[in-house]
Amino acid sequence: MANALIKTDFNFKGQTNVYHGKVRDVYTINNDKLVMVATDRISAFDVILPKGIPYKGQILNQIAAKFLDATKDIVPNWKLATPDPMVTVGQKAEAFPVEMIIRGYLTGSSWRTYKSGAREICGVKIPEGMKEHQKFPKPIITPTTKAAEGHDEDISKEEILKRGLISPEDYAQIEEITYKLFERGTEIAAKRGLILVDTKYEFGKIDGKIVLIDEIHTPDSSRYFYSEGYEERFA
Repeated sequence: MANALIKTDFNFKGQTNVYHGKVRDVYTINNDKLVMVATDRISAFDVILPKGIPYKGQILNQIAAKFLDATKDIVPNWKLATPDPMVTVGQKAEAFPVEMIIRGYLTGSSWRTYKSGAREICGVKIPEGMKEHQKFPKPIITPTTKAAEGHDEDISKEEILKRGLISPEDYAQIEEITYKLFERGTEIAAKRGLILVDTKYEFGKIDGKIVLIDEIHTPDSSRYFYSEGYEERFA
Protein backbone atom coordinates (compact mmCIF):
# COMPACT_ATOMS: atom_id res chain seq x y z
CA MET A 1 0.00 0.00 0.00
CA ALA A 2 2.97 2.29 0.56
CA ASN A 3 3.56 2.47 -3.20
CA ALA A 4 0.12 3.85 -4.03
CA LEU A 5 0.12 7.26 -5.75
CA ILE A 6 -2.45 9.29 -3.86
CA LYS A 7 -1.17 12.81 -4.53
CA THR A 8 0.48 14.73 -7.36
CA ASP A 9 1.94 18.22 -7.39
CA PHE A 10 3.31 18.89 -10.86
CA ASN A 11 4.13 22.25 -12.38
CA PHE A 12 4.18 21.86 -16.13
CA LYS A 13 5.44 24.42 -18.62
CA GLY A 14 2.49 26.55 -19.69
CA GLN A 15 0.33 25.29 -16.82
CA THR A 16 -2.67 27.54 -16.28
CA ASN A 17 -4.77 25.54 -13.81
CA VAL A 18 -4.88 22.39 -11.71
CA TYR A 19 -7.88 20.51 -10.37
CA HIS A 20 -7.61 17.75 -7.77
CA GLY A 21 -10.70 15.57 -8.09
CA LYS A 22 -11.81 12.58 -6.08
CA VAL A 23 -9.66 10.22 -8.11
CA ARG A 24 -7.98 12.23 -10.89
CA ASP A 25 -5.69 15.24 -10.90
CA VAL A 26 -6.19 17.38 -13.99
CA TYR A 27 -3.61 19.92 -15.15
CA THR A 28 -4.57 22.52 -17.77
CA ILE A 29 -1.84 23.55 -20.21
CA ASN A 30 -2.14 26.80 -22.17
CA ASN A 31 -5.91 26.66 -21.61
CA ASP A 32 -6.37 24.16 -24.45
CA LYS A 33 -4.75 20.88 -23.34
CA LEU A 34 -5.36 18.67 -20.32
CA VAL A 35 -2.98 16.32 -18.54
CA MET A 36 -5.14 13.90 -16.56
CA VAL A 37 -3.40 11.77 -13.95
CA ALA A 38 -5.39 8.76 -12.72
CA THR A 39 -4.17 8.40 -9.14
CA ASP A 40 -4.56 5.38 -6.87
CA ARG A 41 -7.01 7.25 -4.65
CA ILE A 42 -10.24 5.52 -3.68
CA SER A 43 -13.51 7.46 -3.44
CA ALA A 44 -16.58 5.90 -1.83
CA PHE A 45 -19.85 7.85 -1.62
CA ASP A 46 -17.96 11.11 -2.27
CA VAL A 47 -15.46 10.43 0.52
CA ILE A 48 -11.78 10.03 -0.38
CA LEU A 49 -10.35 7.17 1.66
CA PRO A 50 -6.99 7.70 3.41
CA LYS A 51 -5.16 4.91 1.57
CA GLY A 52 -5.01 4.09 -2.12
CA ILE A 53 -4.67 0.84 -4.05
CA PRO A 54 -1.44 0.40 -6.03
CA TYR A 55 -1.94 0.19 -9.81
CA LYS A 56 -5.62 1.19 -9.59
CA GLY A 57 -4.97 4.42 -11.50
CA GLN A 58 -2.93 2.62 -14.14
CA ILE A 59 -5.64 0.03 -14.72
CA LEU A 60 -8.41 2.64 -14.93
CA ASN A 61 -6.42 4.83 -17.30
CA GLN A 62 -5.49 1.96 -19.60
CA ILE A 63 -9.06 0.62 -19.73
CA ALA A 64 -10.35 4.11 -20.56
CA ALA A 65 -7.69 4.57 -23.27
CA LYS A 66 -8.53 1.22 -24.84
CA PHE A 67 -12.24 1.99 -24.98
CA LEU A 68 -11.69 5.53 -26.27
CA ASP A 69 -9.68 4.05 -29.14
CA ALA A 70 -12.29 1.32 -29.69
CA THR A 71 -15.17 3.80 -30.06
CA LYS A 72 -13.67 6.73 -31.97
CA ASP A 73 -15.43 5.54 -35.13
CA ILE A 74 -18.71 6.30 -33.30
CA VAL A 75 -17.71 9.68 -31.89
CA PRO A 76 -14.40 11.59 -31.72
CA ASN A 77 -12.92 11.95 -28.25
CA TRP A 78 -10.63 14.21 -26.28
CA LYS A 79 -7.62 11.85 -26.04
CA LEU A 80 -4.39 12.76 -27.81
CA ALA A 81 -1.90 10.42 -26.11
CA THR A 82 -1.19 8.21 -23.10
CA PRO A 83 2.49 8.98 -22.39
CA ASP A 84 2.39 7.03 -19.12
CA PRO A 85 0.12 4.18 -17.90
CA MET A 86 -1.44 6.60 -15.39
CA VAL A 87 -1.63 9.66 -17.66
CA THR A 88 -3.84 10.76 -20.54
CA VAL A 89 -3.16 13.97 -22.44
CA GLY A 90 -6.00 15.42 -24.42
CA GLN A 91 -7.79 18.45 -25.78
CA LYS A 92 -9.79 20.64 -23.46
CA ALA A 93 -13.47 20.72 -24.36
CA GLU A 94 -16.43 22.85 -23.36
CA ALA A 95 -18.29 20.23 -21.32
CA PHE A 96 -22.06 19.81 -21.34
CA PRO A 97 -23.45 20.22 -17.78
CA VAL A 98 -25.13 16.81 -17.94
CA GLU A 99 -23.93 13.22 -17.65
CA MET A 100 -25.63 10.61 -19.80
CA ILE A 101 -26.39 7.57 -17.64
CA ILE A 102 -27.53 4.54 -19.61
CA ARG A 103 -28.92 1.42 -17.95
CA GLY A 104 -29.42 -2.03 -19.39
CA TYR A 105 -30.69 -3.57 -16.15
CA LEU A 106 -32.90 -2.56 -13.22
CA THR A 107 -30.30 -2.43 -10.48
CA GLY A 108 -28.64 -0.03 -8.05
CA SER A 109 -30.35 3.32 -7.59
CA SER A 110 -32.87 2.58 -10.34
CA TRP A 111 -34.02 -0.52 -8.45
CA ARG A 112 -34.28 1.42 -5.20
CA THR A 113 -36.43 4.03 -6.94
CA TYR A 114 -38.58 1.32 -8.52
CA LYS A 115 -38.91 -0.59 -5.25
CA SER A 116 -40.20 2.58 -3.57
CA GLY A 117 -43.15 2.52 -5.96
CA ALA A 118 -42.00 4.84 -8.74
CA ARG A 119 -42.66 3.67 -12.28
CA GLU A 120 -40.87 6.53 -13.96
CA ILE A 121 -37.16 7.42 -13.69
CA CYS A 122 -35.92 10.69 -15.20
CA GLY A 123 -39.07 10.85 -17.30
CA VAL A 124 -38.65 7.28 -18.58
CA LYS A 125 -41.57 4.94 -17.87
CA ILE A 126 -40.63 1.55 -16.36
CA PRO A 127 -42.85 -1.53 -16.89
CA GLU A 128 -44.77 -3.08 -14.01
CA GLY A 129 -43.70 -6.38 -12.50
CA MET A 130 -39.94 -6.06 -12.95
CA LYS A 131 -37.49 -7.64 -10.50
CA GLU A 132 -34.10 -6.51 -9.20
CA HIS A 133 -31.28 -7.04 -11.73
CA GLN A 134 -33.76 -7.74 -14.55
CA LYS A 135 -32.79 -6.69 -18.06
CA PHE A 136 -34.82 -3.83 -19.54
CA PRO A 137 -36.64 -4.53 -22.82
CA LYS A 138 -34.17 -1.99 -24.23
CA PRO A 139 -31.57 0.24 -22.48
CA ILE A 140 -32.87 3.45 -20.91
CA ILE A 141 -31.13 6.81 -20.52
CA THR A 142 -31.47 8.49 -17.11
CA PRO A 143 -29.38 11.69 -17.21
CA THR A 144 -27.97 13.53 -14.22
CA THR A 145 -26.77 17.07 -13.73
CA LYS A 146 -23.04 17.48 -13.10
CA ALA A 147 -22.49 18.69 -9.55
CA ALA A 148 -19.29 20.56 -8.70
CA GLU A 149 -19.55 19.07 -5.21
CA GLY A 150 -21.63 16.29 -3.68
CA HIS A 151 -24.05 14.09 -5.57
CA ASP A 152 -25.28 14.60 -9.11
CA GLU A 153 -29.06 14.95 -9.42
CA ASP A 154 -31.42 13.02 -11.67
CA ILE A 155 -32.99 15.06 -14.44
CA SER A 156 -35.28 14.26 -17.35
CA LYS A 157 -34.65 14.95 -21.02
CA GLU A 158 -37.62 17.32 -20.98
CA GLU A 159 -36.17 19.31 -18.06
CA ILE A 160 -32.74 19.49 -19.73
CA LEU A 161 -34.30 21.02 -22.82
CA LYS A 162 -36.69 23.24 -20.85
CA ARG A 163 -33.80 24.71 -18.84
CA GLY A 164 -31.68 25.14 -21.95
CA LEU A 165 -28.82 23.06 -20.55
CA ILE A 166 -28.32 21.48 -23.98
CA SER A 167 -29.89 22.44 -27.30
CA PRO A 168 -32.44 20.02 -28.80
CA GLU A 169 -30.10 19.37 -31.74
CA ASP A 170 -27.10 18.58 -29.53
CA TYR A 171 -29.18 16.43 -27.18
CA ALA A 172 -30.52 14.36 -30.06
CA GLN A 173 -26.93 13.71 -31.16
CA ILE A 174 -25.55 12.73 -27.77
CA GLU A 175 -28.61 10.56 -27.10
CA GLU A 176 -27.98 8.60 -30.31
CA ILE A 177 -24.24 8.38 -29.55
CA THR A 178 -24.97 7.13 -26.02
CA TYR A 179 -27.00 4.19 -27.34
CA LYS A 180 -24.27 3.33 -29.87
CA LEU A 181 -21.47 3.51 -27.27
CA PHE A 182 -23.41 1.28 -24.89
CA GLU A 183 -24.03 -1.24 -27.65
CA ARG A 184 -20.31 -1.30 -28.49
CA GLY A 185 -19.33 -1.59 -24.82
CA THR A 186 -21.82 -4.42 -24.38
CA GLU A 187 -20.34 -6.31 -27.33
CA ILE A 188 -16.77 -5.92 -26.08
CA ALA A 189 -17.73 -6.92 -22.53
CA ALA A 190 -19.51 -10.03 -23.80
CA LYS A 191 -16.29 -11.24 -25.41
CA ARG A 192 -14.71 -11.14 -21.94
CA GLY A 193 -17.53 -12.99 -20.22
CA LEU A 194 -19.02 -9.80 -18.77
CA ILE A 195 -22.33 -7.95 -18.92
CA LEU A 196 -22.16 -4.15 -19.11
CA VAL A 197 -25.02 -3.33 -16.75
CA ASP A 198 -24.94 0.46 -16.70
CA THR A 199 -22.47 3.25 -17.31
CA LYS A 200 -22.15 7.00 -17.84
CA TYR A 201 -20.77 9.12 -20.64
CA GLU A 202 -19.73 12.74 -20.64
CA PHE A 203 -19.67 14.93 -23.73
CA GLY A 204 -18.44 18.34 -24.72
CA LYS A 205 -17.59 20.41 -27.75
CA ILE A 206 -14.28 21.20 -29.40
CA ASP A 207 -14.42 23.71 -32.26
CA GLY A 208 -18.19 23.32 -32.35
CA LYS A 209 -18.09 19.52 -32.72
CA ILE A 210 -19.42 17.05 -30.15
CA VAL A 211 -16.73 14.87 -28.56
CA LEU A 212 -16.61 12.22 -25.87
CA ILE A 213 -14.66 13.34 -22.80
CA ASP A 214 -13.39 11.88 -19.52
CA GLU A 215 -13.23 8.11 -18.95
CA ILE A 216 -15.35 5.38 -20.52
CA HIS A 217 -16.39 1.85 -19.50
CA THR A 218 -14.07 1.70 -16.47
CA PRO A 219 -15.07 0.06 -13.16
CA ASP A 220 -15.24 3.59 -11.72
CA SER A 221 -17.89 4.69 -14.21
CA SER A 222 -19.64 1.41 -15.00
CA ARG A 223 -21.26 -1.61 -13.41
CA TYR A 224 -20.52 -5.10 -14.69
CA PHE A 225 -21.97 -8.56 -14.00
CA TYR A 226 -20.32 -11.88 -14.80
CA SER A 227 -22.20 -13.47 -17.71
CA GLU A 228 -21.70 -16.97 -16.39
CA GLY A 229 -24.29 -17.72 -13.74
CA TYR A 230 -26.34 -14.56 -14.26
CA GLU A 231 -29.49 -16.38 -15.40
CA GLU A 232 -29.30 -18.89 -12.54
CA ARG A 233 -28.73 -16.20 -9.93
CA PHE A 234 -31.49 -14.01 -11.33
CA ALA A 235 -33.93 -16.95 -11.30
